[in-house]
Amino acid sequence: MKHFQQLYYTSCEHGLSGFSGFQFNAVSPGVTAETRLAVEALAGYEPPRSLVESDTPESLERCPVNLCYRPHDRAGRSATALCVQYVGRDSARRFGNYFAHALHSEDFPAAGGGLLPIELWNSPVWTRAVSPRTELPTLAGPAPGPLDVRAVGAFLRGHPHAARLPGLLAAVFAALTEHGSVVVVDRSTEEIAHWFAAVSYLLPPRLSRGLSFATYVLRPARSRLHLIGTVPEPQLAFAPDDEAAYTVFDFARGVFPEVPVPALVRLLTRIGVGSVRPVWSWTADYAEGGEETPDDWHAPVAAAAVSGGIALTTADVHAVVDWLAGAGHLGARRAAVAADIHREHRGLDDARLTALSAAAKAGGDSAVHQEIEGKLCGLRMRAYTTAAEDAVEPVPITDAVAREQAAALWERLLETEVRTARERTRLLLWAVGTGLPVPRRVMARETLALSHALLGAMAPAPAFRDEVADLVRVLPVMRASLATAVEEALERRPGQEQLFAQFPAELLHEGDLMGRPLLLEHHLRARAERDPSNTVPIMFRILEIRGRTSPDEELLRALWRQPSRTWTHREASRIAAELPPSEPVDAAVGEWLDRALRQDIGEDDEDALADCLHLCRVLSQPHRFAWLPAGAAEHVRVTLGLEAALREAREATELLAEFVIPETGRWAAPRELRRRYLVAAMLRLPADVGRLRGRLTELEHRDLDQYLSFLGLRMAGGGPVDDVLLSHVATVATLPREARLTQAQEETAAGLRAHPEGHWRATDLERLERVVRPHGAALADHYAGRAEARRPGPRGPSRWFWPFGRSEAPAPADPPDTPASGTSRKARASRPSREKKGR
Repeated sequence: MKHFQQLYYTSCEHGLSGFSGFQFNAVSPGVTAETRLAVEALAGYEPPRSLVESDTPESLERCPVNLCYRPHDRAGRSATALCVQYVGRDSARRFGNYFAHALHSEDFPAAGGGLLPIELWNSPVWTRAVSPRTELPTLAGPAPGPLDVRAVGAFLRGHPHAARLPGLLAAVFAALTEHGSVVVVDRSTEEIAHWFAAVSYLLPPRLSRGLSFATYVLRPARSRLHLIGTVPEPQLAFAPDDEAAYTVFDFARGVFPEVPVPALVRLLTRIGVGSVRPVWSWTADYAEGGEETPDDWHAPVAAAAVSGGIALTTADVHAVVDWLAGAGHLGARRAAVAADIHREHRGLDDARLTALSAAAKAGGDSAVHQEIEGKLCGLRMRAYTTAAEDAVEPVPITDAVAREQAAALWERLLETEVRTARERTRLLLWAVGTGLPVPRRVMARETLALSHALLGAMAPAPAFRDEVADLVRVLPVMRASLATAVEEALERRPGQEQLFAQFPAELLHEGDLMGRPLLLEHHLRARAERDPSNTVPIMFRILEIRGRTSPDEELLRALWRQPSRTWTHREASRIAAELPPSEPVDAAVGEWLDRALRQDIGEDDEDALADCLHLCRVLSQPHRFAWLPAGAAEHVRVTLGLEAALREAREATELLAEFVIPETGRWAAPRELRRRYLVAAMLRLPADVGRLRGRLTELEHRDLDQYLSFLGLRMAGGGPVDDVLLSHVATVATLPREARLTQAQEETAAGLRAHPEGHWRATDLERLERVVRPHGAALADHYAGRAEARRPGPRGPSRWFWPFGRSEAPAPADPPDTPASGTSRKARASRPSREKKGR
């Protein structure tokens, strides 16, 4: 229906009801009952109390006019508009009469020729005169009133609270898309209509047609329209449950709510009422059709705005870029939007430039796509070069044109923007990571310049060290350049061999220095310093490079500096074993072997002694023995001789004689062999009592203590008394007086001497008596007496079985003239007789 049906509603004498009072005075043909009910619900009017008794034309003109609009569907296609005016008295001369003129259409936009409902404000179509007939004609295209964009613009420029328009528009958006109503209070409905018009122009046309409003309602709390106007006089009394549903903008008093303002609203109000209509027209080309909320509309409106040359804020641009990824409905226009954004906004970050590039490509504009990719590549390159927080790792550039552009930019950055060694390093890494086609001569030149800078720099930070290490690892020419830089540095400044122990020369490998023997040797020397455990193979590698078979003193001092200039026993053994036996060696080798042999050996270091003995065995071979200085050769001979004696001696005195030499005090290995093994080895061998008792005290004090202690432990063990044990007990028992034992040793020897008579069997005592007799008859008689006492007799059982009944054997008095035990006769006489105690 592309025309309007008219309806008059007022209090009159003649109308459709057939009686006087409020009724439809006249309607157009075809008006439905539903339309009548809708008009009747909207037509109610209460004037302000101060104007209730208005009946003169002047006073009636001051009464608020209610232009009311209600769509019957969300798109505002079927809708009704009313102009309700106060007319004062009815035909019965009673106050309170009003006249409502309504226009209804099932296709309001078409019937109105596209005008917005608010543009009917003060339209000449409205009347407040009763019709003499009950039928009214339909209307097509009613003329709009004076309210247009120019009038609204002038109004806003002159209103003291025009800056509140964004909040008002945001509130109306919320009412349309969420819930609630917005109440506008101003001094007159004329001003209220201008606020409504401003909102209507700025809203999307589809939402504007769905906006229900009334420019005047005396009691806003009774209305559920989206936009409600009222004048200052009424009291805005809302029930507690309704307060949240109404947002009040009181322009008359300057009281406003705090309303979140979406980015779309800021964009629309910035565009302004006077310019927004064409933007909404353009937006139709960018909208998908289902937009409702401000967030839905923001990107399409911003895209339309930028296409028309309207400046966007950062928030607007970001909204457009983020929206483009899913805006497949735009087709080729997608690329145009990307081009507009790229042209007007150069400060986009990496992520949004990437989205623009993808949109341009999806829209089929390869030129824009490549242009954005070029800029994107530059941004990424610069960010990576400067190690910016948003830097991303380089990835291969597959497009041939893009790669050529990136290579040109890369060279330009090297020449004009790179300032530090780290920036140069990272830019080189960028070229490798993206696969740029950089000419070899350029790469060689830049890596050599970087290498020189790095060699002269202070120790870099850990992150920079890692980056240089990565560059050396992934870029072969960097390795060659670094080697060249080191070589040039050594040529310019002799004595700089320690360069290889510093960063970044330490990153070079042997393979990088092939064909450069001097560099390779210095590199190996530095490696030995960093990894001392591999010094021996490194030395032989250097000899191989030199074409020599023996190291000299200079090389040895260079390789073994820390912790001391000495080979360990193991190093010496390995070197001696690997040096060619048929080739002469430098005199320094013998001196270093001598120092290795003379090293101290810790008392608890079994491995060190074993390593030293192994070294002696290696050096004992004739061709190696000849390398040694006289002192070292004697050291090897003595050490191996003592080791052999421990292994091969058949009698304890013979073994003792081997160790009683000055070398066991001067040299570590003989000293440790004596300390660790001599006593135990002697006690495993039979003793020639006559010889050993005379030489036993040649043992060092500690060794003699150990000998007596170990012998006591064997006796206390309770095992069988073999000839070896018997010989050593006899030796200790018959020690001469001139042995000069310490008091502690004398007491230990006395205990060992007395132990057999209390613990040995009679047969073992008899054996002991026979061994002792040639060296001490009195002691032999004493042992014989004790053995005889053990045999069966009158008191035999008690003496035979006493060990089983007592915890301690009776101890006899020491016999007279016993060979020196270190105890005086007076001391023996004063000692209680344990034999009597036993009785």
